[in-house]
Parts: sequence; C-alpha cells; structure tokens
Amino acid sequence: MHPQDAAVPVRSIDGRLGCSTISFRAWDLPGALAEISALGFGETDLGSLPGTCQHVPTPLPPELVDVLAGQIRDSGVAVRLINADVADMDDPELDEPELRRRLGTLVELAHAVGTSTIMLPSGRKGTTPRTELRQDIATVARTVSTAAGIVGEAGLSLLVEAPYSNRLCRDLDRAEMLYEALDRVAGAAPVGAVLDLSHVVAVGDDEVDAVRRLGDRIRHVHLRDALPGQINISIGRGKVDFPAAVDALTAAGYTGHYSLELETRDIDDADRPAEAGRAGRYITALLQAA
Repeated sequence: MHPQDAAVPVRSIDGRLGCSTISFRAWDLPGALAEISALGFGETDLGSLPGTCQHVPTPLPPELVDVLAGQIRDSGVAVRLINADVADMDDPELDEPELRRRLGTLVELAHAVGTSTIMLPSGRKGTTPRTELRQDIATVARTVSTAAGIVGEAGLSLLVEAPYSNRLCRDLDRAEMLYEALDRVAGAAPVGAVLDLSHVVAVGDDEVDAVRRLGDRIRHVHLRDALPGQINISIGRGKVDFPAAVDALTAAGYTGHYSLELETRDIDDADRPAEAGRAGRYITALLQAA
C-alpha cells in the first residue's frame, strides 16, 4: 500500500503544493499543464532540462517566449519557478556574456508568466571534479553568483539545487561547501537553496539533518522518493521519510512551497496522473497536519 492511500482524506490540494511539469515529461506542455490542473494543483515548476524535460526548450528561442507564455496563461496554472539547466556551472570558461545570452530569454519568459524565480543546478552531470573538488566548487560559486546578478538585474531571484546526487555537489557535505563558497563571493547577489529529498536519501544522507544543515537557505522543496543510488521512485515506494521531513521543515520555520517532481521510472505513463493525485493528497495531508 502506498502511504498516500492511507492518508487522511483531503478535499483539495494544499495551496503550497505544486506539481512540476517534469512529472508529465512525456506530454507536451499544454497537455502536462492540463493534467496538473485537472488534478487540483494550482501551480507548477516549468522543466527546462536538456535530456530530461524540455517543456521550455534549452536554449529558448526568442520567438517561442510568447507562444509558451500564452499556453501557460491559458492553462490557469501559476508558475512557481523555471527549473533550467543552461550550462555547466563548473565550466571555468563560462563567462558573463555567455551566461547573459543563455539566460536572456528565460528571464523574458519568467516576466511573461509572472514568476520571480529561476533555478539552476550545481555543476554538470557527474560527480567527479574536473580538477580538485574545492577549486571546482569555487568555480560553481562564482558562476552561480554571476547568474544571480544577471537575473537580479531583472528583478528575479536565483535558486541552486544542492545537494544533487549525480552532480558535483552530490551530498550535504559538498552542498555546504558550495553555500559557504557562495557566501565568500564579494558583492554576490543572494542565492537560495532548493532541497530535493530524493537526492538527500539517494546518497545516504538524512532528511531531517538536511533541513538542519541547510536551514534558512531553503527556498523551495522538491518531492520524490528514493532508494540508495536511485532517485526515480514514486512516492511511497522508497526510503524518504516525508512526515519527518515536513515536520522538520515546519519546526524550522519554513513557510515556502513544495513541488512534486515525479520523474519516476517505476510506473507506466498511463499511471502518472493517478500516481500524482495520490502523492498530492498524501503530501497535502502532511502539510495540513504539520
């Protein structure tokens, strides 16, 4: 039995809980948004991730900004953030002009759909440093800070996802190194953290410890289940302790939003709406009880 099957019945999805379009990556964007809306979610994270989910193509051609914005507005689903992978943040050759070019149309889309937030990863795919770990993390910090300055000029905020189990900042130790390096960048714009519980558990770290160590850096939370070494698990089939994590976040004073990011590989696409609905009701019950 899934834990959400045993959850207290709820009348509607909690307003703090959204569903990422990544959960329906096999659908086109209007179809994904229609599923999200039909399930009762009021908001979404837009996937702009090459090789994973390109509801927002990367790079985003200028002529598609108004097209995508129109599809999103027509859906009635609000956008919490744009989850984008525009470049390898640990690439020492990535300079400010190139970052501006890659972020420019995403900033335009953010304004067009009314979101204030763009999210980036903490390095390229793969956990082995290019050179030396601290040096590579310092490179990520400089690049992320540059990106934060660029989006900040447009009145937007930047979040970074760390820990991220299959990237440079894979675990809590490396994530803390990154956030400490970000604090050392002179004149840097503030950068918040996205906490994805599946990445925490996949590397053997603890959800409650993650909340304690990341503290008030946490600006958004992604929800998916995990097993050791595996993040693509439906909620209820892995080892993530969602009640403990929600309780810890609530006790820490977290008042931000959550998003189901159900990039799962243990169900058929035909089952995704039902799985997202069950997960939404389960997490809603936890939020309402916290």
